[in-house]
Amino acid sequence: MKTESKNRKNKFKDIDLSKTYSPMDALKLLKEISYVKFEESIDIAIKLGIDASKTDQNIRGVVNLPKGSGKKIKVAVMAKGDKAKEASDAGADLVGDNDIVDMVNSNKISFDLLIATPDMMPTIGKIGKILGPKGLMPNPKLGTVTQDVSKAVKEAKSGQIQFKNDKAGIVHAGIGKLNFKDEDLLENIKAFYATINKSKPDSVKGSFIKKVTIASTMGLGLVINVGDLRS
Repeated sequence: MKTESKNRKNKFKDIDLSKTYSPMDALKLLKEISYVKFEESIDIAIKLGIDASKTDQNIRGVVNLPKGSGKKIKVAVMAKGDKAKEASDAGADLVGDNDIVDMVNSNKISFDLLIATPDMMPTIGKIGKILGPKGLMPNPKLGTVTQDVSKAVKEAKSGQIQFKNDKAGIVHAGIGKLNFKDEDLLENIKAFYATINKSKPDSVKGSFIKKVTIASTMGLGLVINVGDLRS
């Protein structure tokens, strides 16, 4: 631990946290100061000019990262008949109906995302109190309640991520791994920024995006120039 703390201190000592970096400079710097042996993630945090206590100013949605997230997502699908087969053929890790309900009730949740066909929602309602707090409740607005289960599974597997603001009005998301090419990470950052920017509620007046920060798992948070993300 002492060696790790020393390495961290030496790597970070000359970093100016009051500076605003270009996205590419920030990415290069995060790679330069990495001192751990595992594959770090790159996370983005966008501070919004919203009042999170007002429901009409909260945002939630999905974005397809063009270069993927680098994270393996375990996808479960609740469907029957042909739709169940479509889900399996598309690469779903778990497909079922009442057996998934039993699994959830037994607190044996082995998936990161749950997709369902509309006809399964009454059944899913029985476990809504368990799924809701865990952020696993299927939602039509997020594309997780759909007849096109094949498309939903493939998009989830290829880098689609969900987002919503927290109580402080900040949206957090993982947008790749540190070993991604800088250009690929930048493309993901721009795609995420563009999606958030388009999500501005009508009730929000004035500046919507206040600050954008990126950080690696064990690194520092670096503020990046929002103007560079608009091109």
